[in-house]
Amino acid sequence: MGLSVKSAKKVLEQHGQAHVLRFWDELNESQRADLLAQVESLDFGNIARMQRLLAESQTTIAAGEVSPADVAQPSAREKDETRRIGEDAIRHGRVGVLLVAGGQGSRLGFEGPKGCYLLSPITNASLFHIHARKIVALERAYGSTVPFYIMTSRSNDHETKAFFEQHDYFGLSRDRVKFFVQGMWPALTADGRIVLDQKDHVFMSPDGHGGILSALRVNGMVDDMERRGLETLFYFQVDNPLVEIADPAFVGFHKKCGAQMSVKVCAKRDPQEGLGVVVRRNGRNAIVEYTELTKEQKHEVLPDGHLKFRFGSVAIHVFSMEFLKAEANAELPLHVAHKKVPYCDEQGNLVKPEKPNAYKFEKFIFDSLPDAETVLNYEFAREDEFSPVKNATGSDTPDTARRDMMRKWARWMEACGVQIPKNEEGDPLHKIEIDPCFALGPEELKKKLKKGFKITGDVLLT
Repeated sequence: MGLSVKSAKKVLEQHGQAHVLRFWDELNESQRADLLAQVESLDFGNIARMQRLLAESQTTIAAGEVSPADVAQPSAREKDETRRIGEDAIRHGRVGVLLVAGGQGSRLGFEGPKGCYLLSPITNASLFHIHARKIVALERAYGSTVPFYIMTSRSNDHETKAFFEQHDYFGLSRDRVKFFVQGMWPALTADGRIVLDQKDHVFMSPDGHGGILSALRVNGMVDDMERRGLETLFYFQVDNPLVEIADPAFVGFHKKCGAQMSVKVCAKRDPQEGLGVVVRRNGRNAIVEYTELTKEQKHEVLPDGHLKFRFGSVAIHVFSMEFLKAEANAELPLHVAHKKVPYCDEQGNLVKPEKPNAYKFEKFIFDSLPDAETVLNYEFAREDEFSPVKNATGSDTPDTARRDMMRKWARWMEACGVQIPKNEEGDPLHKIEIDPCFALGPEELKKKLKKGFKITGDVLLT
């Protein structure tokens, strides 16, 4: 049986939230059941943490005294060495993949899970398709299994699962694809009261990408990982089609260093780019959000002309299994943002405010870094691995991602000795698309291209 109204009233009164049931007498049986289920799901321990944060007026965390973190810039020889270590881990089924895919494509003008957004230049394959095929390719290349854990949200879980079903899991074995739902938290008013957005409904929003850690535990995914004998987990976000999933050189370097958590970093485009930077703070590794740096910190340069805080994180990480398991039980810091949150007025009417009226709370995955005794910050080539799909216009759009995908494939072909017809901007004149199962890199591509291969039109290799 679920929570009774008597018990709900008691717990809400105990925590100063009795107003949640103020429309109780106006609700039908179904609405009452739904509201009681929501009340039962509320984590009042975390709500108390949120209230304390508001009371202390800590709406942001200042960067304070920080210095740049050490960043590994591996040579070609080092990459070859660590690649063999990573390949051995993949070959023996010790590596799993974690994908954060809880977002909607609303900023792209797309109604549905962002992973369903159609992107590739020729076949119009979705982001989910692009990522899944890379995992299929890894399994084929190394004769192994690579479990794929996908964090969805309550708003897109059903659609995401249906999309995978519709596409027969893109060639992946269904038993190795595990979906689990991100946690949700209520919004609070300035005085710590839970916001109702309907008479029978508490407004809820996702608990941030850091919520993946507790969601893994709550949904039994940590147990599943242990049953499968995983030692290393590769983490990324759905909007980056260039990501090198479970990059063996990165995985191998992580293992060679005995790192608990590793971070791929690249040089920022400019001081204002919205990437968190890797730092040392209070003797620990950390990532500081760009909004938390002062103007002086953002623009400070070293004698060689480079930015002092040069290296930004793009949300590509590797975790050791033991560290991930420990962090799944840890309390990550809370981040708070003042937002426009729809709410019910005293008469039960929905109000959509024109200015921020309440506070949302999130956890960030990078807040695990200070807990790690050994951290690897690993530089990568931005043009090869990072071109996110975030905006409909401007930077980081579907058009720039398609352009960067084709540029990458063109570089692969040039490495194989193929001449690429280009326009005045240096971009390929013809569309190029390479299925990951045809080649995961230029070395594999060179083995498969016919001698004398030439480009005379669009190129699709599958």
